[in-house]
Amino acid sequence: MVQYSQPRFDASFAALSDATRRGVLEQLGRADASITDLAEKFHMTLTGMKKHVGVLEQAGLVTTEKVGRVRTCRLGLRRLEEEAAWIESYRQLWGARFDALDKVVEELNGKEKVDGRRKRE
Repeated sequence: MVQYSQPRFDASFAALSDATRRGVLEQLGRADASITDLAEKFHMTLTGMKKHVGVLEQAGLVTTEKVGRVRTCRLGLRRLEEEAAWIESYRQLWGARFDALDKVVEELNGKEKVDGRRKRE
């Protein structure tokens, strides 16, 4: 089994748990933006956006660079490959469990049909 870094996962999933932060990542996927631009786009205060960007930055998903008075945000170098692999392992696990459940339901439906025919005869 692959060992995952719990603190890193906690930071990633905490950062992704908020709709605004997910929106910021989508926006930065299109183009770099200043914190001011992001705050305007998401209709929030500069302080609020700074906090959101800080959470994303701590998770390694965003980097910022200050030039003069403008702090520009861009996607970080860190990808979510490990997190995606973790999610995929659980998707496969649950997929297998649901497939097994489907087989049980099919067997029960088959027995029900056979038992129903026997009672009628």
